[in-house]
Amino acid sequence: MQLIDRALRMGEGRKFKAYEKRVESINRIEPEMKELEDSELLEEANSIRERAKNGESLDDLLPETFALTREAAWRTLGQRHYDVQLIGGMVVHDGAIAEMKTGEG
Repeated sequence: MQLIDRALRMGEGRKFKAYEKRVESINRIEPEMKELEDSELLEEANSIRERAKNGESLDDLLPETFALTREAAWRTLGQRHYDVQLIGGMVVHDGAIAEMKTGEG
């Protein structure tokens, strides 16, 4: 049983590293989103929507979409998503269940 538990944890570690790389991508895009006017942010959202309708992979659109969402939340609510919250969103996007401890978003 310990071997199975250990193997599962190793798999989770690899998956978590993949999520961290996506967060790094989102964080690299974030300054670009901050530079956009509100109308340009809306245009960007519409562009992402069209690209998805035209068959572009949702996985490929995820970093840009999450960066845009993070900026929209900051502008409208004055709150910025923490990296761990982005990872929770990615887990849900991947069709899994994300459980976060209190205080983590």
